[in-house]
Amino acid sequence: MKRAWMDRFIDTIEWIAAGFVGLVALDIFVSVLLRNTLNYSIPDSFDIGRMLLGILIFWGIAATSYRGTHITVDLVWGNVEPRYQRWIDVFATLVLLFVVTVQTWTLFDKVRGTYNDNVQTFDMHMPTWPFFAIAWIGDVSAVLLIAIRTYRLIFHPEEMHDPKLKATE
Repeated sequence: MKRAWMDRFIDTIEWIAAGFVGLVALDIFVSVLLRNTLNYSIPDSFDIGRMLLGILIFWGIAATSYRGTHITVDLVWGNVEPRYQRWIDVFATLVLLFVVTVQTWTLFDKVRGTYNDNVQTFDMHMPTWPFFAIAWIGDVSAVLLIAIRTYRLIFHPEEMHDPKLKATE
């Protein structure tokens, strides 16, 4: 039961990240289409697109961190025994957990700062803090998924979803 809940949580985070990819693509498509066909620019299009891209980046970090599908260098890892590969994986994941946790803390400070300073978009004067908050939630999700990955690497490595193994099956 516990494993199924974690897997559903992981899948939900990945679907949310995928939804933001679609939202950013839609925003870019509509903005370019209106600009090139009707010579019309959506108010705050640049600011909204920029903030959506930031949201996408942080949710993308969450989606790739658990699966280990981000960019890796396997020069040493590929040339050592499986036992040492696991140690390297645990160490690398712990470093990633530390870095993303610090990043999440500093991003929360940015959310609080934009809220307290009442930072708004140029055209429509929309508050920007909700965009930062959604990005921060993505970063919190990354911390949770990296913590789950660390737990599984240490205590239940058989529950890991290894894309390298799936590619060779």
